[in-house]
Amino acid sequence: MATFFLITISDADAQQAGKIFRIGFLDPSDASSSAVRLKAFWEEIRRFGWIEGKNFTIEYRFAEEKSNRLPELVADLVRLKVDVIVVAGTAAALAAKRATTTIPIVMTSSADPVAAGLIASLAQPGGNVTGVSSLTVELNTKRLEVLKDAVPKLTRVGIVRLTTSAAAVSDQLQMKELRLAGVALKLKFEEIMTNLEPKALESAFQSAKQKQVGAILIFARPFFAERKRIVELATKYRLPAMYGNKEYVDEGGLMYYGIDAADLLRRAAVYVDKILKGARPADLPVQQATKFEFIINLKAAKQIGHTIPVEVLARANKVIQ
Repeated sequence: MATFFLITISDADAQQAGKIFRIGFLDPSDASSSAVRLKAFWEEIRRFGWIEGKNFTIEYRFAEEKSNRLPELVADLVRLKVDVIVVAGTAAALAAKRATTTIPIVMTSSADPVAAGLIASLAQPGGNVTGVSSLTVELNTKRLEVLKDAVPKLTRVGIVRLTTSAAAVSDQLQMKELRLAGVALKLKFEEIMTNLEPKALESAFQSAKQKQVGAILIFARPFFAERKRIVELATKYRLPAMYGNKEYVDEGGLMYYGIDAADLLRRAAVYVDKILKGARPADLPVQQATKFEFIINLKAAKQIGHTIPVEVLARANKVIQ
């Protein structure tokens, strides 16, 4: 009589024996900025048992804030036949989607992936793109509300934007939403275009001051690599500022309201893990941010001679003295 044995195979065991997976990473910014942002992502990847050099390797491609480089960089990743492409931001995701319909693409953040044409819907993304949405467009409305509460007599807000932005698509979506919010909040905007050169950035803040804006709003992406300089200029020109990335406050900036970026990055890592273990992007619903932070830096407020109302301070998750 023949004897049969039932063998249970785990996800990890089911992977091709001895295969070293290749993860492509496409980022509009630079290597140092990416390292700051992605610490939580790689910690989560390691928690799942992925060890660089043992069962996966990384192919980084950085556009250095030059959006026209994204197509050539992602084309290189496609030629290398990476197993998954991880993308930071909407512009990188669009470049990746145009380059391949077969290699899975995981977004670590996207302002509005449906509006950008990256996915069909959050519940059923379809195609080869999935990941997490940062709700950036919706959050800017909330940032404006908080900014107005923090600067009670605010009537004019400066929006500093890049002339050639790696986040051009995201910028357009954000500005559309902001203009609607501005009407509701009775705020006027001064859109100040610049580039990343030191003299241009200085000129942008001089222009903001000359146009008598009462505060400035900095979008989450394109100035990230120059965040220290941006914070210094906001202090120099005594402009209350609301930032789209927590790291600006880490550099001495005044306020941040937005997603808990570390939480979102950990969730993006889950997608990579599942895909490397055989899941299809089309079957993985896109998740939206669910954890948010409001941080105020009182030291920064003192430097520009601004007093944050007590009721606004009470709403903050964290107050830096």
